[in-house]
Amino acid sequence: MVNQILLHISNTPSELVEFCQKNNIAVEAYSPIAHGEILDQPEIVKMAEAYGVTVPQLCIRYVLQLGAVALPKTANPAHMESNAQVDFEIKAEDMETLKNFKHIENYGESSGFPVYGGKL
Repeated sequence: MVNQILLHISNTPSELVEFCQKNNIAVEAYSPIAHGEILDQPEIVKMAEAYGVTVPQLCIRYVLQLGAVALPKTANPAHMESNAQVDFEIKAEDMETLKNFKHIENYGESSGFPVYGGKL
């Protein structure tokens, strides 16, 4: 069984993820790069730079370390290749920072979708 949920830095429903994991339900992270809005967060950019990776790579690695499957969306072959290069580990203290990162309030043009607009 699989549960596909909105899961990314700034939106980590920990109780739901833990419930799924305890009940052998795989978690698929929809939009692990926050529909691109995470790219504009200076704190996340700085952390990615500290690891020598891109922000999308940091986001994907974050989801993987939570034990979920990341489903990044791109049609760009270069991005696909880059998104697969996540052979690094985020330190425990940085994972805690990312788990508790401020909630993104505005997903830009995507805010109209119910999953981003908080209507679900």
